[in-house]
Amino acid sequence: MSGLTVSTFGPSDAGPALLAIHGITANGRSWETVAAHLPQHRVLAPDLRGRGRSNGLPGPYGLQQHALDLAAVLDADGGGARIVLGHSMGAFVAVALAGARPDLVDRLVLVDGGFPLALPVGVTSAEGLDIGALLGPAAQRLSMEFADDDAYLDFWRRHPAFLRDWSPAVESYARYDLDGEPPHRRPSTVPAAMLQDGAELYGPDWYVDALRSLRMPVTVLRAPRGLTDAEPLYAPGALEGFRGLVRDLMIVEVDDVNHYTILFADRGAAQVAAAASSAPSPENPTKESP
Repeated sequence: MSGLTVSTFGPSDAGPALLAIHGITANGRSWETVAAHLPQHRVLAPDLRGRGRSNGLPGPYGLQQHALDLAAVLDADGGGARIVLGHSMGAFVAVALAGARPDLVDRLVLVDGGFPLALPVGVTSAEGLDIGALLGPAAQRLSMEFADDDAYLDFWRRHPAFLRDWSPAVESYARYDLDGEPPHRRPSTVPAAMLQDGAELYGPDWYVDALRSLRMPVTVLRAPRGLTDAEPLYAPGALEGFRGLVRDLMIVEVDDVNHYTILFADRGAAQVAAAASSAPSPENPTKESP
C-alpha cells in the first residue's frame, strides 16, 4: 500500500474509478470542480507524497516514486486500466505511471503539463534552475506562516490567477492545504518535494523514453495563460512538436483560462471533464479554441 491519503468524489458504485493527479504544490482537493462535472464517475484524487495529508511520508520524492505510490493505490482499488488525469506536475506523474504500468492506464488526460518544459533563456540544464522563482507565489508561500485560515485565504484571493475566479472550490482547496496550529498555520507541501519533482519537468532521458513508449490515447489541454495569469506554460504551437514522440495525441486549446483556472473554473473544468468522459477521435486530433 502507498500510504497516501485519497480524496474520493462521486458515487461509490460507479465502477472503475478515474485517477486524478494534482500539481507540484497542490493536493487532491484541486480536482473538486472537475469531479462535479463528472457526476456519474468515481474519482480518486490522492495527495501525493510530500503534500496535503500525505506530507508526513518520507522522501525520496520524484516522478517515479509518485508513480509507484499511485500504482499501489490503483492495485488496492482492484487494478485494471483506468482513465488517468494529471494537472501540471501531476501530468508528468501520469506519464511516468503509464510508462511503468501501462496495464493500469487506458487513456491519459494531461492538463497543461506532461510534456518537457522549455528551459528559460540563458539556462542550459535543469540543475541551474530556481524552481521556486519559476513557480512564483505558489512556491513563495511554502516559506510563510499564517496567523489563521482567513489570512491564508486572503493570500490566495490576491494571487493573480484567482483575482476574477475566486470560488467555493478554491476556498475548500486552500483550507485543506493548511497544516499546523494558529498562529503558525502553514502550507502542507514539503519544500524538498517541490524542488526534487520540479527538476524532473524538463525532460530527463528516462522521461522522454516513457513518452515514446505510450500506446494509449493521450489528450493534452493547453491553457493560454500561465501560473500568474501571464505567459503560458507552453507557447502557442509548442505542443505540436511532440506529435512525433507520442503517436496517439489529441491537443485541446482551452479558451480564457490560466494554469490554475483550467482546473478550478467551471469553463476550464468542463472541458477537462469532457476530455475524460469522451473517447478522442482520430479524425479530429486537434481542437482549436474559438
